[in-house]
Amino acid sequence: MITVTPIDTPGLGDRTYLAHDGKVALVVDPQRDYDRVLAVAEEAGVQITHVFETHIHNDYVTGGLALAKEVGAAYHVNADDPVEFERVGVRDGDVVEVGDRMRVRVVHTPGHTHTHLSYALSADDKPIAAFTGGSLLYGSTGRPDLLGPDHTDTLVHAQWRSAHRLAEELPDETEVFPTHGFGSFCSATQSEALSSTIGQEKVSNPALTQDEEEYVEQLLAGLDEWPAYYAQMGPANSAGPDAPDLSEPTLAQPAELRRRMEAGEWVVDLRTREAFAAGHLIGSVNFGIDGQFITYLGWIMPYDATVTLLGETPEQVAEAQRDMARIGLDKPAAMATGKPEEWAGDEALGSFPVATFKDLKVALDEAEEKGDDDFVVLDVRRGQEFDESHIEGAVNVPIHNVLAHIDDIPRKKLWIHCAGGYRASVVASILDARGYDVVAVDDAFGDNAAPAGLPLTA
Repeated sequence: MITVTPIDTPGLGDRTYLAHDGKVALVVDPQRDYDRVLAVAEEAGVQITHVFETHIHNDYVTGGLALAKEVGAAYHVNADDPVEFERVGVRDGDVVEVGDRMRVRVVHTPGHTHTHLSYALSADDKPIAAFTGGSLLYGSTGRPDLLGPDHTDTLVHAQWRSAHRLAEELPDETEVFPTHGFGSFCSATQSEALSSTIGQEKVSNPALTQDEEEYVEQLLAGLDEWPAYYAQMGPANSAGPDAPDLSEPTLAQPAELRRRMEAGEWVVDLRTREAFAAGHLIGSVNFGIDGQFITYLGWIMPYDATVTLLGETPEQVAEAQRDMARIGLDKPAAMATGKPEEWAGDEALGSFPVATFKDLKVALDEAEEKGDDDFVVLDVRRGQEFDESHIEGAVNVPIHNVLAHIDDIPRKKLWIHCAGGYRASVVASILDARGYDVVAVDDAFGDNAAPAGLPLTA
């Protein structure tokens, strides 16, 4: 029996896979914190002998090279990828023997990148699984535009053909194991599915149910922006990343925290948005570890910024540090744990109001009655979301553009909202740290904006 174990990284929306026959194992697309992979292998009592990369990743720093070195495994990367480290180069049609039973056939599936590979796993000559990376995803495909506009047209057509190749060459019962598609911006669209087969994708995946031109037109029309830190990932992965440093940062006292903020460094509070709004170290910003922490921290913060983490517990800080290492943000400069009163020392805490869309409607009505124009609704969703539906008169500054356009944001009372509250809290914290008068709307736009009576337009 062959066992395939997914290892999820929810913060980035990706999966790593370990497949084994009870004796030896292979790993596909390991994240940088590969100690999680080693733990799965140890629990199963198997030896990792082969590590495979489907492509040079755009959304995280790989742990493949460091993992392979540590366990003495063969590290398989497309022979045509221009990398700066030694690897076992593979190309379309190659077959890699893993132990006595498992065979991995290399399938060139360009689309997400030009050199993208999928891996078809069989055991005892029976097809078992296809590790499809950023090619065929659950109900979608990997996006074809991450290498820039000069490549997009070629790649989107290649993506359609690659999906059809997999569907034609693999039996319907073959399980599909993609790397992306669980929240990653590397996916063209998102899916709630957690498993699938080639047969299921044939009846549900637009790449396999639409003709080529319809697929291309629909996919390109739906693409949105991606995190800025993606630009750093390809070069890092081509250079050959080393193992992450997950040792605990040094502890910072209140005076040190204040000095760091005054020096322009980022002091990041990991607590929930509710806790942060109620009381926080003035000048700190809130990226709650309970949400898409690393996606938005990596997207908004300058990639070379110095970071100090504030958490209720050392475990909370360690989780954030691990997330940061996954995109190459190594070793925070310092940390502090406990309560905000302890971080502030003798200083007062900051706070700002939290509201619902009903509260916003009341405030808008009152402002209209009084003729009050010192009031702005700031929508920090992405432009595509805003275009679909928004509150009349709202100003749209997507979360990832806030720092670049901060001088354009009016110095008025800002009611800040997004789709669910997380992004609004991040932006509220950034603006609050700069002296803006903010209210964070912590509410579901899709469920509650219209029922609250707010005027919506598209």
